[in-house]
Amino acid sequence: MAATHQSRPWFLRIFSRKDSAPLDPSRPDLEIVAAGFDDVEACSTVLARASAEEPRWESEREAVLRHHLDLPEAAVAEAEAFVIRDGYRRGLPREFDVQAQGVGLMRVLFERTQMLDALHCSQERSRMAALAQRLGGSVAGWDALQPAAVR
Repeated sequence: MAATHQSRPWFLRIFSRKDSAPLDPSRPDLEIVAAGFDDVEACSTVLARASAEEPRWESEREAVLRHHLDLPEAAVAEAEAFVIRDGYRRGLPREFDVQAQGVGLMRVLFERTQMLDALHCSQERSRMAALAQRLGGSVAGWDALQPAAVR
């Protein structure tokens, strides 16, 4: 009996090559399937909850991981130049996104498509927090989007 995709070890699911094109972050049918906007809540907790609630996060499918940073306008270009080296791009806000809450700050989204797991989410979250702090801003949180049609 052949093993199903879901029964494969996590490292094979994360590092295996897919034959299909990567998930396009600009797809209009993407919806938030996981979100972490509380500094003390671990990514593992958020993802565990997201896998049990609707819309459900599907760990075997790619997601668009978005980091929401509140940065001084003068620092946005520097931040973008830094994150682009790691495959991020500046994302466009969607109708459900919240704007920056601080004086002199603007909400910036950096996003990339990836297989999402708690460890890598936590590492990226820490990196974005360090970047934002270095540039005089802060991180509002992160979220993950997947297409509604895959469920």
